[in-house]
Amino acid sequence: MKVKVIPVLEDNYMYLVIEERTREAVAVDVAVPKRLLEIVGREGVSLTTVLTTHHHWDHARGNAELARLRPGLAVLGADERICALTRRLVHGEELRFGAIHVRCLLTPGHTSGHMSYFLWEEECPDPPAVFSGDALSVAGCGLRLESTAQQMYESLKETLGSLPPETKVFCGHEHTLGNLEFAQKVEPGNDHVRAKLSWAKKRDEDDMPTVPSTLSEELLYNPFLRVAEEPVRKFTGKAAPAEVLEALCKERASFQRAAEPVQPQARALLALQWGLLGTPRQK
Repeated sequence: MKVKVIPVLEDNYMYLVIEERTREAVAVDVAVPKRLLEIVGREGVSLTTVLTTHHHWDHARGNAELARLRPGLAVLGADERICALTRRLVHGEELRFGAIHVRCLLTPGHTSGHMSYFLWEEECPDPPAVFSGDALSVAGCGLRLESTAQQMYESLKETLGSLPPETKVFCGHEHTLGNLEFAQKVEPGNDHVRAKLSWAKKRDEDDMPTVPSTLSEELLYNPFLRVAEEPVRKFTGKAAPAEVLEALCKERASFQRAAEPVQPQARALLALQWGLLGTPRQK
């Protein structure tokens, strides 16, 4: 199983998962179909399926165009709001692509219909992988928008947190620096946070992705997976895990990394560059 990490838009990641024996490929969270198809062509693979974690435009916007360009393409996800969805998945459902197995894990929190995808390959020594979208990121998680704090806690700690520790975590955004800066605020004495932040700064300087991490690493420095730890509870002033998580979410939402936001004109130019918008018609 080969995973191509594809940075797009401002800080999103798409992924192309390749079954190396059959050369079948599965895409995760298609935001920019033009860029994806360039890599599909370069790799010489057959794209059969799109796995979408949730319905937000920066994860699903490219589905319709890709389906038009690739008739018969399967577009799968758990939320009916996903663009060009061909079949709705349910929690615990398993898919198969050659030797690659996929277990669908419903992980509400960021959205009510968020699905993460746990992949492993038969008779392969390589570790499994989870494509977690905005449910879990390196040292953080997505904003809680539609679900309860209890549901989000169960998604993070019980559904994702119980996967094998060697699982590689491929998330939906490059938010690692900001996440780690917040984690350091939560646990200033955590040496794992300090070391990971130093590493992430170097990756940022070199313009390199910080994905994937591993679940075992996340359990050491991600405050949203450490809600039972005393320093995290002390930071929030809460004791019950779901309440700790809710307080963390509120603190994280108000925590701003020192960076200039991209202006609307720049966003539009970026969208045109990636083919998300058509050029204006001549009158």
